[in-house]
Amino acid sequence: MSRRCAVTGKTILVGRNVSHANNKTKRRFLPNLQMASLLSDALGASVQVRLSTSGLRTIEAAGGIDAWITAQAKTKLDPALGRLRARIVRAKARKAASEVAA
Repeated sequence: MSRRCAVTGKTILVGRNVSHANNKTKRRFLPNLQMASLLSDALGASVQVRLSTSGLRTIEAAGGIDAWITAQAKTKLDPALGRLRARIVRAKARKAASEVAA
């Protein structure tokens, strides 16, 4: 599993540690990734996504995973989130069709 946020695209950055004696050694800056369980109202279940903390705040500010993911273009999403978006859109369409029929 790559160290990449599915929402923001944050990934590993490289840099240097510089000592007092001006010795330089390579280092890596890792994103703050967390496994998050987000509740999808359309699916009626929680989905697990690997997000950075800023990506989690982005989703919460948008009103949840359903609102954020349907507002995004499918081409801009991570492949796993693209499949999740398709499931959410189908579930919303089924729910709307059942409400119209009733």
